[in-house]
Amino acid sequence: MVVYGASGHTGSFVVDELCRRGIVPIAAGRNADRLDTYGYTRRGIAIAEASIDDAASMRRAFTGAAVVVNSAGPFLDTAAAVLEVAIEVGAHYVDITAEQASVQATFAQFEHAALQAGVTVVPAMGFFGGLADLLATAASEDLPVIDHIDVAVFLDSWHPTAGTRRTGERNTMPRLIVTDGRLVPLGYPPPKRQWAFPAPVGDVDVTAVPLSEVPIIAHHLRPANLVAFLNDDSLRDLTDPDTPQPIAVDALGRSTQRFVMDVHVTAGTLKRRAVASGRDIYAITAPLVAEATQRLLDGRSSAGVLAPGELLPAAATLDVLARDYLDVQLTAGE
Repeated sequence: MVVYGASGHTGSFVVDELCRRGIVPIAAGRNADRLDTYGYTRRGIAIAEASIDDAASMRRAFTGAAVVVNSAGPFLDTAAAVLEVAIEVGAHYVDITAEQASVQATFAQFEHAALQAGVTVVPAMGFFGGLADLLATAASEDLPVIDHIDVAVFLDSWHPTAGTRRTGERNTMPRLIVTDGRLVPLGYPPPKRQWAFPAPVGDVDVTAVPLSEVPIIAHHLRPANLVAFLNDDSLRDLTDPDTPQPIAVDALGRSTQRFVMDVHVTAGTLKRRAVASGRDIYAITAPLVAEATQRLLDGRSSAGVLAPGELLPAAATLDVLARDYLDVQLTAGE
């Protein structure tokens, strides 16, 4: 298998997590020298230079791979180019985009090609897309009709990577939510509210910032209404040009950042809640990708473009992640 964008911050987490599970990928990217700053060659990990501007180089890197993981953003620029070659060589594809427009383009443009090639395509298998979808899917089990899904994220800080900043500059598309069963523009100014996160976080001011979880969740759970929020303090960190990049403080390369993702599902009078908390939104993407990769390598998937919650058994996957990476709580009530 191949991890494209392996010289990026999140890509390096993905490579390391796969290796810990005994899955040694090829580390691919645009610059071989930059790739080797992570010591991949010394660690016995093959590297491959490949560029989205050179399909032949990607074809050389991807040929023979069962799965291609794309961790190179902005995905509005990379997803289609990487995906086309992955499908051409018969490889499954996973990416970690938080960009709504990239997810929508993948669903719209690649379903037929994926079915014809017999491969599985999974966009947004990261913190904002994949984790939110797994929580929403687990909380929605056995509900035929869903009235509302609300997602709220609390970050105690957000030190964005250079890739996150580039993506923010590139991604100028109107943000979408779901209203009355349809994807519609969020509107301006975005809604604000106070969110009651579980203790010890408590009541926090949040603003609607819908990301890739919206088209992902809408694709298969089809709620009548769906919106996602982010706490205001983390937004201030993100928009401040002087906020530094994340600093590794442990052997796994994680920062001190703590997160809580809180998903509320309403169906009539029934209310369900799924909460996940953990450390470092970039690092937690790696086990999410690894769970998807393992399922694809094991042949437990159907062809086509799938949401993370369609590929993976949501509750069981959250149980696995809860052993080492997350604290997870699922509750229900009237």
